[in-house]
Amino acid sequence: MEEIDVPPYFLCPISLEIMRDPVTVWTGITYDRENIEKWIFSSKNNTCPVTKQALSDCDLTPNHTLRRLIQSWCTLHASYGVERFPTPKPAITKSEISKILKEIKSPNLQLKSLQTLKSIANQSETNKRCIVTAGAIETLTSIMVNSTQQESSLEEFNQEHNKVTGEALSLLNNLHISKESLKQLLSNVKFLDSLIIILQRGSYESRAYTVMLLKSMFEEADPAQIMILNSELFIELAQMLRDQISYQATKATLLVLIQICRWGRNKIKAVEAGLVNILVESLLYTSEKRPCEMMLTVLDQLCGCAEGRAELLSHGAGMAVVSKKILRVSQVASERALRILFWISKFSATPAVLQDMLQFGVVAKLCLVLQVECGGNKTAEKAKEILKLHARVWKNSPCVPTNLLVSYPC
Repeated sequence: MEEIDVPPYFLCPISLEIMRDPVTVWTGITYDRENIEKWIFSSKNNTCPVTKQALSDCDLTPNHTLRRLIQSWCTLHASYGVERFPTPKPAITKSEISKILKEIKSPNLQLKSLQTLKSIANQSETNKRCIVTAGAIETLTSIMVNSTQQESSLEEFNQEHNKVTGEALSLLNNLHISKESLKQLLSNVKFLDSLIIILQRGSYESRAYTVMLLKSMFEEADPAQIMILNSELFIELAQMLRDQISYQATKATLLVLIQICRWGRNKIKAVEAGLVNILVESLLYTSEKRPCEMMLTVLDQLCGCAEGRAELLSHGAGMAVVSKKILRVSQVASERALRILFWISKFSATPAVLQDMLQFGVVAKLCLVLQVECGGNKTAEKAKEILKLHARVWKNSPCVPTNLLVSYPC
């Protein structure tokens, strides 16, 4: 295709592509709607990309004159392969959204209305923002609470409610919910209980959406909100890891656990839910970098309590699999694994445990870390610290090189 000169004012300042739906911000600069919405809402920028002025008012005004000029130019250059794009649909109005939200409250129209709202949300970032400001968050949470609190059997829940709760959860994950609204959701005890019920009874899709929503909620939560969580939540999160519904769901579950297992009695609740054994079993068959790092991070948190360390030691492969991940996955994974071994060495080092560390090759791996990581990084320092704790016990082991014994006075 022959090159043609495009008038510069037809190009979006962000992407330098021809604008399909030009809109103007209050600073007077015109952008393509998709690009500026991504800049403002997805990337969470609050300044005009060109002028760097703060965008206190994010309303986007359609530039109809420029759009018609661009469409006319495309028509004139059709012989060069330039396609004329259609006139974009007008943005949805708050009154239209309010009407759909009213229909959602009607049982007969609920599913169809939710699907309509989801379709509207997928059209643009502006529509998502309009849906939120119209009060959709409150309506969607109310639907889920009412749906899950009805007295019904497991089969009835699956048949009657899974599609409704699935659509509502999909929408909640798709909308841009503010930090304050996420905190309010977490403070809503009935809503949190409804999420636990969905984790217990819902379809795989609904459960995946639930744990992804929980991830967003806990990322913004205050410690006081996290420290009073129901034990049932930990049981269901453990089941999510067992079921391995999808990579995204497993990742979201691990991120939730990383957020909540740092506080109070949550470590014990997680241990009682069987998470230590699940994590050890998962680590046996996982070699991917990011999942390994997250699993070791959670395991590190759980080994911060006596119950967690006892569970790890009672598992036949516990220490061995943790040791195996050192120097084989990533620097982060090595650091987390060494922290776990440090918890064991400092607080749970019975004679039997110390002998197991020799037998399972843990001590040999610590010595290897010192040989490979010869610098003063965190990994080497932690390995050295563990070896120094029990140098008297391990000094006669053939796995400890003679030249390293000098570093560990008895």
